[in-house]
Amino acid sequence: MPAGTVPETPAPLDPSGEAGRPPAPARAGRTPAGLLAMAADTWRTAGRGERLLAGTIGGLVLLELLVALLAAPNNFDSQTYHLPKVEHWVAQGDLDFWPTAIHRQVTIPPGAEYLLLHLRLLTGGDHLHNLVQWAAGVGCLLVAARITAQLGGSRRAQLITAFVLTSTPMVALQATSTQTDLVCAAWVACAATLVLDGMRRRTGWGTLLGLGAATGLTAVTKTSGLIAVGPLLVLWGLAQLRLALTGGPTTAAGVRGPRPAGGVARTVGGSVLILLVGAVVVGPFLARVTAEFGHPLGPPRLRESIPMERHDPPSILVNALRIGHTAFDTPLAPLRRAGAEAIIGGADAIGVDPQDRAITFGREVFPEPAWYPDEDRVAFPLAGALALIGAAVALARPRRIDPGRAGPLRGYAVAVLAAVLLHTAMIKWQPWGNRLLLYALVLAVPLAGLWLDALFRRHSTVPADKPGTGRGRRSVATVAAVTVLATSALAGVLALSYGFPRRLVGAGSVFTTSDWDTRFLRRPQWADEFRWAAAAVRDSGAHRIGLVQQNDNWEYPWWLLLRHPDGRSPELVALQSVLPERPPADPASVDAIVCTGSQPACAKLVPAGWRLEFRGYVGYALPPGR
Repeated sequence: MPAGTVPETPAPLDPSGEAGRPPAPARAGRTPAGLLAMAADTWRTAGRGERLLAGTIGGLVLLELLVALLAAPNNFDSQTYHLPKVEHWVAQGDLDFWPTAIHRQVTIPPGAEYLLLHLRLLTGGDHLHNLVQWAAGVGCLLVAARITAQLGGSRRAQLITAFVLTSTPMVALQATSTQTDLVCAAWVACAATLVLDGMRRRTGWGTLLGLGAATGLTAVTKTSGLIAVGPLLVLWGLAQLRLALTGGPTTAAGVRGPRPAGGVARTVGGSVLILLVGAVVVGPFLARVTAEFGHPLGPPRLRESIPMERHDPPSILVNALRIGHTAFDTPLAPLRRAGAEAIIGGADAIGVDPQDRAITFGREVFPEPAWYPDEDRVAFPLAGALALIGAAVALARPRRIDPGRAGPLRGYAVAVLAAVLLHTAMIKWQPWGNRLLLYALVLAVPLAGLWLDALFRRHSTVPADKPGTGRGRRSVATVAAVTVLATSALAGVLALSYGFPRRLVGAGSVFTTSDWDTRFLRRPQWADEFRWAAAAVRDSGAHRIGLVQQNDNWEYPWWLLLRHPDGRSPELVALQSVLPERPPADPASVDAIVCTGSQPACAKLVPAGWRLEFRGYVGYALPPGR
């Protein structure tokens, strides 16, 4: 963060909310010894509740780190395009596009893969690849806690925010993965905290550069994150214009400073700078996509598969209800069924087909169970409900949270709500849509932390013997909130223990499952098939190997199995290509062919006289004499 941007944080309360606890001693300098002393002071002045929250957060983060280090990358999308993309860069020595049958290898923004590429070049393998998402998860916790402090939250509020976020099963599972959603969420959160720095004071050049970088990094990682960055930048611009038109920041005495000269022009210039820096970050990738497909968002197939193709209010309403149903799914099947039937019935009543391809991804069918702890689908009913309540309180009664920050609280809640509404209006429903909402969840959870802290604070300051105070009702509310937090912690522990496709205990445990079998936990029947085909190709002495595959097939195992003994990448070339300017290789130019998926599609590309062998999902072809 730029210098001078650390927000003022209210004095910490004890876990029961009682005032009067002596503040921590003056903070030491920001040297390692000073930071250690600060941590010791913070722990010493913390109450039992705060220590319990911090201990749970630390335990879950360490468990996530353990799984991330022990588990081989086994995310489905990573086998198809995330990790093959990295291997192609290493093999060709640049970031240029290549012929491929899997358009997502070149059309999906590569920001997270840029980070994976550094680890691949440093280590020569993928053993540390899961750490990118783990580090992004830790970053989300830290930035979400900072956002809570910027909105007036105490130390306890910051701990509650981090607790809710780290115990959310989607966060816990993604933190051990090579997916990209936490990386995107971290950049969006960075933009949010820098925006909040500009709510009460004029933004300096360093923060402007940071906002531009966060915007560009979001765009180059996952363009859907811009759905949240847009409203946040609007909030920043309005706050800066207000400061420019009404005068400088308010002093401690309550006197507003003089109106700065050229304030409006500075705001406009700052906005342009943010956009320019963002364009510098994402521009090279967009230029490559535009040059290849004639459009910065890629081929029509990509532009029509994920974004909504209908924007009439009834269609948006149905899409929002379906997304909400999947995000708040629970193990209670009757509740899921009743909710789905109500949505489908309501959609029919207003003339919208709930399975319309214009508002539904691919050939998927609503509803789809999402309660099970799977990294791509798991719902977040507890964190989502707490965030919704916190957002409602921040919008309707922000002074109940912090009387001195009602304006920033309401403005931030409006920006988060706008991001969620825009998401439902722009992104089609899909069974794995919950992970696409992760950036919005990270932004919303600080509102939950602030609301829960305010609830505990009000409970602790109401005299037990004072009539008419509603102490009984508040006690029930407090017990309910504590119960929800405890359930959230249990959900996080269960997700790490029994989640899929990486878990601590049971079948497929990272302690008892081999590295190779871990990679194939989603498709265990393919593990031996890939080995069988790769062994035949290696034994043939082939050097230049052709690839035949379809858009959703696994390519990454070939890069592992056919790598040279000295660690050099194999020479894999595509025999099909969806890139109009990059034709595929001639099958006659290769020494062997490996195939996945369709045997007929493979047979069409095998030269006459070659021997084609297929076993289930995988096959290979060799010329005569090999």
